[in-house]
Amino acid sequence: MSSEKNYFKAVNPATNEVLEGDYKNATKSEINEAVNEASEAFQTYRKVKNEQKALFLEQIATEIENLGDELIERGTLETALPVGRLQGERGRTMNQLRLFASVVREGSWVDARIDKAQPDRTPIPKSDIRHMMIPLGPVAVFGASNFPLAFSTAGGDTASALAAGCPVVYKGHPAHPGTTELVAKAIETAIEKTGMPKGTFTLLQGNSIEVGEVLVKHEGIKAVGFTGSYRGGMAIFEYANNRPVSIPVFSEMGSSNPVFILPKALKERGEKIAEGLANSINMGVGQFCTNPGLTFLSDGPTNGFINTLQDKINAQEAGTMLTSGIQSSYTKGIEYFESQENLETVAKGKNGEGANKVASTVFKTNIETFLSNGALAEENFGPSSVVVADVSKEKLLQAAKELEGHLTATVHGTEEDLENFGELFEILEQKVGRVLINGFPTGVEVCHSMVHGGPFPATTAPSSTSVGTNAIKRFVRPVCYQDYPQALLPEELKDDNPLNIWRLVDGNFTKEKL
Repeated sequence: MSSEKNYFKAVNPATNEVLEGDYKNATKSEINEAVNEASEAFQTYRKVKNEQKALFLEQIATEIENLGDELIERGTLETALPVGRLQGERGRTMNQLRLFASVVREGSWVDARIDKAQPDRTPIPKSDIRHMMIPLGPVAVFGASNFPLAFSTAGGDTASALAAGCPVVYKGHPAHPGTTELVAKAIETAIEKTGMPKGTFTLLQGNSIEVGEVLVKHEGIKAVGFTGSYRGGMAIFEYANNRPVSIPVFSEMGSSNPVFILPKALKERGEKIAEGLANSINMGVGQFCTNPGLTFLSDGPTNGFINTLQDKINAQEAGTMLTSGIQSSYTKGIEYFESQENLETVAKGKNGEGANKVASTVFKTNIETFLSNGALAEENFGPSSVVVADVSKEKLLQAAKELEGHLTATVHGTEEDLENFGELFEILEQKVGRVLINGFPTGVEVCHSMVHGGPFPATTAPSSTSVGTNAIKRFVRPVCYQDYPQALLPEELKDDNPLNIWRLVDGNFTKEKL
């Protein structure tokens, strides 16, 4: 069966060993059936009470936990990620499900607004006008290669879509189909235990482009969540926009996440910053969308910084990348950088034996070369970074202005630095989704305030985030109810506020009954 063209197997990236299990490329009829079931389920699921929906999300977390060591063991085989990393990612996955459950249970996220009628207003009476967010409909979610749990089957896109009231048709990533299948079964168990309608969640496997294309083009899909490469994200974006009725696509496509090290910070703690930067570059073999792939060093004493960075990178053991395709792309990127004029290889980690091993690499150039070669600002997914040294304040601000959209930007500076470079922050908040001071971009906290997004080409939807509770807003739309009788209004908008949520009434937030 596994030899048939319509089936594929998982591969252990550490050994290139073909793993047990046959996984089927979903057919067009199977995709059609999945979306149709999701569309039917939507008519019931969209009306599920907040408490029941919250219990469902919490039950998914419990069922994932109940998978125990089997999930971690399979995940390790399919990704070569260490056990500790996957255990942490499993915890994050469960925590974000429970966080969205708390958001749903509290209920105020629907942004209920009420402007009371003024029938005696002159010269024109004012109608009773009320507003809230409602779910869009079935959402197609694509799993990420680099997060087999937290950005995959029951990850942030799935959790936020389900929290919004949208069924999910999930396209598993072919790099870890066994891990995907285990988590999908946990979700299916939670559906059964909590009485959610069939079609609330469906898994589609596939290692072909066609599976994703057919899914996105299906008229029953109302939005798409994607985390991955620029090429993949833009292909999905084009599929969605070329439909007879276009739909929103929330593609998070990565970036090189520039780091700016200001003069006094470079002088006072350059070695310490270099050590932290090296750790951030190497984290997870550089396979994070927030990996710092570009660093600007202000004018000043750079020897201590460069020497420390060299020591840390040169001592780094080779790491195994998630797939042979990612390894090949990273290697080609390194070869491209090595072929460029005025780009010096200043640090290179140890080479390793075995499948899909790569060495960490840091390049150094000057600001004139950087400004004349836009490719140096592009992401090379993996443990590499370009350092632009001896940059004057004027040129640093110019480089910041010429950046495309990124997920993050980081600034290291003393209090005096931060005051002297105030203009830099005004530029960066227009270029990225998250600005950090005296930290490192790897590590994205799941919380109410987090923004994991940014202007194009970091994402296709700069007004959204894929991490944090605001991610729920991607999968809803506003509806206005004018002069509705109480009996027809949603509970969120009734006069007596039966859900006891915060509402904007005549411009003031309140939980009071009208």
